[in-house]
Amino acid sequence: MKEYFAPLVLAAALAAQPALAEPFRLIVSDLETPLVPNSVMDLALANGYFDRAGVEVELVRVQQTPMAMAALQAGEGEMANVSTDALLQLVARGATDLRAVTSPNKALPFLIAAAPGIASPADLAGKSFGVGRVGSLDHSLSMKVLAAAGVATDELEIVSLGQPAVRAQALMAGQVDATTMSVGTLMSLPERDSVNVLIDADAYYKAAPVVTKVNAVTTETLETRGAEVQAVIEALTLASRDFAADPALWVDRMVVARPDMARADLENLAEAYRQSWSVNGGLQEAELQATTEWMYQGEDFTGLRPVALEEWTDFAPLGAVLAKIGPATGMDTPSQ
Repeated sequence: MKEYFAPLVLAAALAAQPALAEPFRLIVSDLETPLVPNSVMDLALANGYFDRAGVEVELVRVQQTPMAMAALQAGEGEMANVSTDALLQLVARGATDLRAVTSPNKALPFLIAAAPGIASPADLAGKSFGVGRVGSLDHSLSMKVLAAAGVATDELEIVSLGQPAVRAQALMAGQVDATTMSVGTLMSLPERDSVNVLIDADAYYKAAPVVTKVNAVTTETLETRGAEVQAVIEALTLASRDFAADPALWVDRMVVARPDMARADLENLAEAYRQSWSVNGGLQEAELQATTEWMYQGEDFTGLRPVALEEWTDFAPLGAVLAKIGPATGMDTPSQ
């Protein structure tokens, strides 16, 4: 398994090597193997999926989407797993050479958890709710989800707290009444049985079917290394299909990758996510169009020009992969 932590500028000697002689570098914003769904990229590498697809892959690890986007634009990798809103904002501000080509982790497994005594969304009336920041993705998504559940969101006390782990700690400490966190964050809490899950991950996504993460490449990479782009998509799609078909397989692989996690917790995670793997590559035209329209309602897009789907998405590589391996049935139905 090959991976490394990269600076934001490659050494001149490495940059001077012929492009096709280099491994295909996949930029991820997790410093260790994450929990579902992002783990598919690490596990595809560790378990030979890329090798079987005929592409040599290295993981380039950075912290958070802004650094992943910067690394991709600086030529430090050929593909980056990034937030959809960050990609859209760059394109709206003038970037013309970035395209989403697949989404192995399109739906962050968010849920809404609350303090003891808050048993249903209706009980949140007038309560405090922790978010990353006002206008952040978790904030805007959660307000949509809560509104669909009948909560008067304008009556909530919104508290900006930062990252999910911080929000979870604030909930455990009684500093807020409820917050949004991922399934993985919940599983990592030592006293998670003391919080109530008001809206689970499946219900959260159904209420807000927004594609939050995509794998993007530059148009130059599509032109010069298109076959490798397709091979990476193929490997990630086949790994996702295997984990969807056999959640125990994902657990077995994660026990090796994350020995710090209890098998029982991994089993719970596998079951919670088994219907959400991107078994057909995760790019559906209708979902992406709806995602774009919804994101443009947020504060972060104020004043930005609307962007067309073809300005930031290229369905051709995924289409070629599905033509080769065939579509899977049951979930993640391809629509492009």
